[in-house]
Amino acid sequence: MKSLKRLSQKYILLKKGWTPQQNLFYGFFTYIILGGLLLCLPFFQKISVPILDHFFIATSAVSTTGLVTVSVFDTYNFFGQFIVMSLFQLGGIGYLTFTTFMLLSTTRKLTKWHRKILSTEFTLPKTIQIKDFLKSVILFTVIMETIGAILFFIAFKNEGMPFWDAIWFSIFHSISTFCTAGFSLFNNSFINYVDSNFINFIISMLAICGSLGFIVITDFGLMVKDKSHKLSFTTKIVLYGFIVLLTFGTGFFYFFEPSITVLDSGSRFLASFFQCMTAMTTVGFNTLDFGGFSQAMVLICIILMYVGASPSGTAGGIKITTLTAVFSILKSRIRGSKHITFLGRIIPYERLYIATSAFIFYTVIIVLGTFFITFSDDFAFKDILFEVASALGTVGISRGITGDLSNFAKVVVIVLMFIGRLGVLTFGLAIWSKNITDEKHKILEEDIAV
Repeated sequence: MKSLKRLSQKYILLKKGWTPQQNLFYGFFTYIILGGLLLCLPFFQKISVPILDHFFIATSAVSTTGLVTVSVFDTYNFFGQFIVMSLFQLGGIGYLTFTTFMLLSTTRKLTKWHRKILSTEFTLPKTIQIKDFLKSVILFTVIMETIGAILFFIAFKNEGMPFWDAIWFSIFHSISTFCTAGFSLFNNSFINYVDSNFINFIISMLAICGSLGFIVITDFGLMVKDKSHKLSFTTKIVLYGFIVLLTFGTGFFYFFEPSITVLDSGSRFLASFFQCMTAMTTVGFNTLDFGGFSQAMVLICIILMYVGASPSGTAGGIKITTLTAVFSILKSRIRGSKHITFLGRIIPYERLYIATSAFIFYTVIIVLGTFFITFSDDFAFKDILFEVASALGTVGISRGITGDLSNFAKVVVIVLMFIGRLGVLTFGLAIWSKNITDEKHKILEEDIAV
């Protein structure tokens, strides 16, 4: 008992010596290992599958991606499915959210260590109060997932699903949707519900609320409480970018995708909106087979998955704010402006530096991931690029190659999903931050031709 206590104390000291990025790295890694080990136990399985597939599912759940190499419903029993659901719930709202909320409930104090990690995990602006923000996250999550479960239950029960199955399917899919996890107990996702306005509405509502981010939701909550409160610059950017990209994607899909011309105009619009929404919010559900899309639509989906939605939300991608910053740099340079501006506001150079770093690093990882899989597996290039973008963006949609990937390619996808959940810069800082030192006084400045 004493040795266990000493080991626990050493672990706590070790954690406090880590950077916030390293704490997130090891925290999510621990969740994945524990989840994978639990799923390996025969007690939680209906059928036996290779060990690598269990860890693939665990990583996909913690990263809220939704890519699967085996059917969750056919492979795991109720208890195994519950573990998968618990993993994407933990992954969706964050590594420290539950434990920190319990700390606040008992001591009402938040340590400096907790503040650092939470600020890193949610990429919060300095104006956000972490304590109030965290309470809003928990409250909003519970409310939305409860509403979603009730609505799903009504929909599934009306479809003739048995009572207890309808309850379980409703809870599972509500949490999966809000966390934009993309896990479904239906083997073909929601393809059977392509014409269901109600199901499409439920998924879209939950996914958009989850992906827009807790910063945006908190901002709107403050505006409801205080009429004089104005939306923050971050919220305006997120809403503006989200509406523009979703409108563009939906319009392109509706008018130019040949595979949906057989649908009537109403169903075509619903399908167009849903597929673009699922790519952008990274919820990962689909009502059409992505394997049948034209090359142009595949490219549009890759772009939407690449961008993602809002920081501090459950979606992946580089985030709308990052794309906005990069676009603003380009626009200002072309115009010859002295400052980098967007919507009449100057963006701080520190944020621009972070945004361009994330943009470049994210692109490099996509290139490397695509190269490694093309090196090991013989699939069409567009299918591999789509898979890589889906994994790194924690989206979960596929053109049908996930289950046929080689073991090496599965490991590559596992790494991509893990990096996507952490965030590319957080991952980089977790690996290399110990080696970063300020060497400005040793290095001479030199100009280069650009």
